[in-house]
Amino acid sequence: MREILCGNVFDDLDDLFRPLDKNAKSMRTDIKETENQYEFEIDMPGFKKEEIALDLKDGYLNVSAKKEANEEKSENGGYIKRERHFSASRSYYVGNKIRQDDIKAKYENGVLNVIVPKEQPKEIEKHKIQID
Repeated sequence: MREILCGNVFDDLDDLFRPLDKNAKSMRTDIKETENQYEFEIDMPGFKKEEIALDLKDGYLNVSAKKEANEEKSENGGYIKRERHFSASRSYYVGNKIRQDDIKAKYENGVLNVIVPKEQPKEIEKHKIQID
């Protein structure tokens, strides 16, 4: 009986760590709005700053990260199997008038903080229309 229980526990590990929803692989993000900007807090645990990339294209802020499993060997031997390599990416629409230079980012304690200024609304010009 004991062998059967242990066998089942290890056989079901994949089910235990399966994502709860389809979007679980996406980077979990909190977005805070202030008067002049949007503040993104993006969970990216386990990544180094060098493994994270940000770019702005066609009004979308693209965040991506890639963690490679390098094949380091030690004096006592190497890995038999390496599965801890993964990548993730997510895009956020921030508007066509935002420039890459306007975006500020900082990575600390597994959280990427990104500040994006709000697009300034255009002032409506008032023109007096002459009636003939």
